[in-house]
Amino acid sequence: MSKTKKNEFRPDDFVVYPAHGVGRIVSIDEQEVAGLRLEMFVISFEKDKMTLRVPTARASEIGMRSLSTPDLIDRALETLKGKARVKRAMWSRRAQEYDQKINSGDLMSIAEVVRDLHRNDDQREQSYSERQLYEAALDRLTREVAAVRGLDEGAAQKSVEEVLLSRAA
Repeated sequence: MSKTKKNEFRPDDFVVYPAHGVGRIVSIDEQEVAGLRLEMFVISFEKDKMTLRVPTARASEIGMRSLSTPDLIDRALETLKGKARVKRAMWSRRAQEYDQKINSGDLMSIAEVVRDLHRNDDQREQSYSERQLYEAALDRLTREVAAVRGLDEGAAQKSVEEVLLSRAA
C-alpha cells in the first residue's frame, strides 16, 4: 500500500469532490475490484444521501481536494460583490461553461457562477435552467463556507445571501 495518499486525507476529514461538492470521509477501506485489491476513500454526502468510493491512488487526478482555506472563502465571497460578467454567447454555450465551472470543484469558479447568475427581485426572470445552475453553484458555495467556518448550512446561506444583497445596495 502506498503511504503517499494516506497522509493527505483521513477519516472524518471534509473533502471537496468536483462533481458533488463537500463530503466527509467516513473510512478508508480495501475492496477487490476486477481481481485487484484497491484502497478506497469512502465519502459520505449526507445532504444528498449518497456514498461514494474513490480509489485513494486516483483521488488527486480526479480533482478531490481539501476544503478551501478561510482566506480563499473570503476571496470567493468578495467575488460575489463584483459586477456580473455575462458573455453575449448563446445560452446553451454559456450554460455549458457554467456547468463546467460548477463541476470543476474550484471555489473561485463556483463563486463566479453565483455572481453571474444572481438576480435581485427587480431584475428579469430567470429561466428554469438558469435557476438550476444558480442553485447548484449556490449550494456548493454554501456547503463549503459552512464546512470551513464551522457553521450550519442555514447560517452559511444567510452570510452568502448578505454578501449578494450588499452588492445590490
